[in-house]
Parts: sequence; structure tokens; C-alpha cells
Amino acid sequence: MSNSDPENKAMPPSSWAKKTGFRPKFSGDSDSGQIVLPPKQTTDADVDLEAGRVRAPNVTNGVTHRDKVSFLLPLPPSKDQVTKKRREPSSDGVTKNPVSSTNGQVTVPAPPRRTTRPVEAVESLPQSVDDDGFVARHSHMKYELRDSLGFVPIGVYGIQHYVSILGSLVLIPLVIVPAMGGSYEDTSMVVSTVLFISGVTTLLHTTFGSRLPLVQGPSFVYLAPVLAIINSPEFQGLNQNKFKHTMKELQGAIIIGSAFQALLGYTGLMSLLVRLINPVVVSPTIAAVGLSFFSYGFPIVGTCLEIGAVQILVVIVFSLYLRKISVLGHRIFLIYAVPLGLAITWAFAFLLTEAGAYSYKGCDINIPASDMLSEHCRKHVSRMKHCRIDTSHALKSSPWFRFPYPLQWGTPVFNWKMAIVMCTVSLISSVDSIGSYHASSLLVASRPPTPGVLSRGVGLEGLSSVLAGIWGTGTGCTTLTENVHTIAVTKMGSRKAVQLGACFLIALSLVGKVGGFIASIPDVMVAGLLCFMWAMLTALGLSNLRYSEAGSSRNIIIVGLSLFLSLSIPAYFQQYGVSPNSNLSVPSYFQPYIVASHGPMHSKYGGLNYVVNTIFSLNMVIAFLVAIVLDNTVPGSKQERGVYVWSEPEVARMEPAVAKDYELPLRVGRIFRWVKWVGM
Repeated sequence: MSNSDPENKAMPPSSWAKKTGFRPKFSGDSDSGQIVLPPKQTTDADVDLEAGRVRAPNVTNGVTHRDKVSFLLPLPPSKDQVTKKRREPSSDGVTKNPVSSTNGQVTVPAPPRRTTRPVEAVESLPQSVDDDGFVARHSHMKYELRDSLGFVPIGVYGIQHYVSILGSLVLIPLVIVPAMGGSYEDTSMVVSTVLFISGVTTLLHTTFGSRLPLVQGPSFVYLAPVLAIINSPEFQGLNQNKFKHTMKELQGAIIIGSAFQALLGYTGLMSLLVRLINPVVVSPTIAAVGLSFFSYGFPIVGTCLEIGAVQILVVIVFSLYLRKISVLGHRIFLIYAVPLGLAITWAFAFLLTEAGAYSYKGCDINIPASDMLSEHCRKHVSRMKHCRIDTSHALKSSPWFRFPYPLQWGTPVFNWKMAIVMCTVSLISSVDSIGSYHASSLLVASRPPTPGVLSRGVGLEGLSSVLAGIWGTGTGCTTLTENVHTIAVTKMGSRKAVQLGACFLIALSLVGKVGGFIASIPDVMVAGLLCFMWAMLTALGLSNLRYSEAGSSRNIIIVGLSLFLSLSIPAYFQQYGVSPNSNLSVPSYFQPYIVASHGPMHSKYGGLNYVVNTIFSLNMVIAFLVAIVLDNTVPGSKQERGVYVWSEPEVARMEPAVAKDYELPLRVGRIFRWVKWVGM
């Protein structure tokens, strides 16, 4: 939808940008398209240091005493008019600039950007952009939700969209399959299955879900509980077919947990629960997901520091120091930081391997360390295993064509205690999706989705995860949080481009060599990329605070407590009963996920012990519980909390632009007319 879309004229004079708590001066983002000039004079008494803003102007006889000039981008008023208005002298002949407040500090800006936040809503959508493309709107997004360009440009932008989030799509199988005892061939098949399910579920979500250009895939939200299930006591003694047995247990837990999520969405319960979920809740919950994997990241990188550290440094240089460099109008280094960093580091590791840097005389990497007679070989076997890039035979053994099919690992096994853990995780996944829906709608849509559309999206994500469980991806399927950052950076929010890219992903999954190629990525490079991806996930979670008053002491305390307790309480559960000298059979970086066997909960019900010890060892669960209780019990205004406000169904139906953004295609919406909470 472009600026010239005549449907924009049908919008009523009610705005949701203010109601959502969108406050640019706390996030560093630019102002909205409508400029509101400040009062002629603002004293210290007018400054609210706690909230970090100037108090609303006085109202006398229904008239607000302030001067306001409005205009729509990209046609700003003349500089002379603005300067004259801003520098209008007071009655004593002294030119006074208004005082603004940011994070509790009083400053005198010249010229001021914004000083008042009146009770009524600002009558425009955000139309500004920072240097990375965040909170961009009509004049800055290249392609918005319903924009349709030629087939070739749509295909190019669609493929670009998926390549830029390649790490989020393929890195999880590279972690969980080896932990399950799977071979390189198993990893290759799981990667192909993940690509296939991601493409199919993205098509379903963009067509019958929220209809926003959001990619569905294996979210990091599911990684910690999956590792906890993999390291359950009953799986520790398995040697034969451990991978398939563990996968079938995961499939059963994911199917039940996903069915709960679908029920949560399609029954309308999500539209009731969403009233309790605000940016102050979403931010620490998602940030805790990224912070919880610190024990896995750099310890694996340290096994081959010269390659793992280079991997991290290259991605940092591309994404930060070279982010503003454009090639043919595209910020190549920022958009493709992960794949470019992987390619360069892989080439560097290949040169070291071929040069013989990790070849030790008389040592064979295929011989287990316990069977090596030479002390020299036992000393260097770790470097040979982690630094060489020719230890994987996944690419050679993978077939050229392979079609992922349902129940390819066998019939799922349903275990109620693991299912309860997955039901809890599906709720956290829904919280993650709520933040993604809101943030993406600010970028590409005319209005935020209605509660019905939100419930519909969460319900379809549940069905998508059911498909992931039936096909056997090892994790659930949900909206990728990183996708919102990709939309902002690439400035491409076309639904058709994402759908065409999903078709390309499905075609790619049928080529077995693609999965084999990805499965052959060395572990140390995977860990290096994950250090960056988890850091990004943490930052994206905290970025939701830009919709609230981040300078408020209320919000600072709530977020701080949620993050600290989300690390400290799980550490208590994970370390309880573990002897410092105990000889555990799992690697040190997986020890936080064996809590089910030694946690503090010891009752006569073994299943209850498993559920409590596992759930309370998950960082994101603790962050969510602390944040949702404090945010909904500590007094605070809607503006201070940044309460998410969704479009009213009645208003949405009256606006043609909103109806075209979210209405189901092919008259499918008529099926849901009798169910108000999943319709428009």
C-alpha cells in the first residue's frame, strides 16, 4: 500500500500509534509524519522527570493551549515558517525554547523534536526511519504488505529475505541432532525437513493466519526445552537407535503442546490473555531466551579459537562497521552478515586444513580418543575434530533428491510429563508472536491486527507446529523474531515476496545435497554464528521497550528483576544436588539441561518432579512469570506501560485498507463470521 493509495482517505481520525505507546524519543527513532510544535513556554514544573516527558498542556473551556502545525511527509513546510513558529518571542521579548525531558534529565533542545504527549492520539502513523531502517513507514519502505511488483523482482526480494535469516532456519538442527546421538546423515535429513516445513507453514500463515509477511520456522524458544527432554534420565542409557527413539518422544510432546496452542488461538482465549501481555512483559521474556544459552556459545568456540573467534569478528564487522555501505542501493554487509561471515570463515578454515595446520603425524581422526595409544594424538584429537572441515561426510552421503514425508522417524510417542513442558513453551511462543505481530504491523500494514486476527495467527501457528511434530523437525514452528529485523533492514514487507520465497524454500528442501551441505558446517562455526544470533535475539526482545516509557523507574525495576531472576532461579534448579566432582556423561555445556534428574523438587510423584524441575529451569518461563505478575499488579498508566492496543473489529471492517490487509482470501473469512474472535 503506497502513500497515494486512495484507501488511506477512508481512515477515521483515530490513531493507534500513540495508543501502542510508540515513543520515539526513548528509542532513538525519528518522529512520526505529523509534527506537533511545542508550547511557547515550558517551565520546570511542566516536566515529568519520572515519566521522562513534558506534562500535557492546560485545557481551558475545552481549548488546548498549544500551537500545532501538521504536515504529511514528504512535503515539509518551509523552513522560514517553522523557524518563525519555533522562535516566536514571548511577551517580555525573550525567545524561549521549550524544555524537554529524556530519561529523567532536563535539556533544552534546539530545535525541539517533541515536547508534549497530549491525552488524545497523534493523528498519524509512524513515518520515520533510523539509520538501520527501524520503524519505517510509507515513504521509507520499498515494498509494503500488498505491494505487487514484477515476478522477477518479487522472486529476488523473496530469496533475499530467506537468505538473510538463514542462520535462524538451519542452526537449531545442527545443535539438537548431535545431542540426540544422530549422525551427519540424520542431521542432513532433519535440515531438509526443517526447510520444507518452514516453507509450507509460511505459506499457510501468510494466507490464512495473521497475513503479515512473517516467516515461520524453528524458533529458539523451543531449543532449551528440547535439550532438557533430550537429556532426560530415561534417555541417558540408550545406545542403539537413540536418535530415533528421542525424536519420537519429541514429536509426541510437540504435537500435544502445539494442539494446546491451536486451542488457545481458535477458541479466543488468546484474545483474553493478550490483555495481560505488554511490551514490559514481552521484552524480558524474549531477551531471556537469548541469554539462557551463554553456557553453549563461547565454550564451543573455544575448542578452535582461531576459527570460532574469526567467525564472530567477521559477522560483527559486517553487521556494525560496514552496515552503512551500499552496493547497488542495498546494504549487502548488513543484510547478509551471517551467510557472508560463514562463507569467509569456511574458506579460511579450508585453507588451514589443506595447508596441514591440523594434520598430526600418525594420528587418525576416525579412531576414538580412548583407543589412541599415542599421548601426542590424544592431546591433539580435540583440535583435529573441531578445526578440520573434512571430518563430515554428510555432503557425499546425501542423495540428490529426497522428499520429506510424515512420520519418517516412526510413530510418535506421547508422554504426559514432556507434553506439559511443551504446553508451557507454546504459551511463551505465543507471547513472542504477539510482539512480532505488533512490530511488523508498524512497518508494513495500515493498522495493527485486531484481536481476532491475532488469535487466528496464534491458532495457525499451533497447527503449523503440529505439522512440524508430524514431520519430525525436532522443534515447534513459530514466527521468527529475527524476521522483524529483516523487514526493517531490507525495507521489503511484501506478502507475495515472502510467499514466493517460501516456494523457493520448499523446492530447496527437495534437493538432498542442500541439507548435506548445511549439515557439514563445522560445530565451531555453528557456535560462532549462534553467539551472534542469540545476542541479536536478546536485543530484539529488549527493543520492545521502545513502545513503553523506558525511563520509568517502574519499568526499569520490573525488567531488571525479570532478567536477573530468569538467570538466577534456573541456576538454582540446575545446580541443585550436583557435586562439583561428579562425573556426568553429558558435555559441560549440556549440564544445565539435565536438571530433571537432580532438581530440588523431590516428591513421591516422579512425573511431577520432572515437570516442576524442568519448567523452573527454563529462563524464559521465569522471566515471563515475574514480568507478567509485576506488570499487571504494579500501578502504571497505559502510556507508561506501553500497552499494546489492537484495532477494533468494527473500525477495521469500515476501513477498506485494513480489510484488504488482514481479510482472509477466497471468501474463507465467511467460515469464521460466527466466531468473532478469529475473524476480522
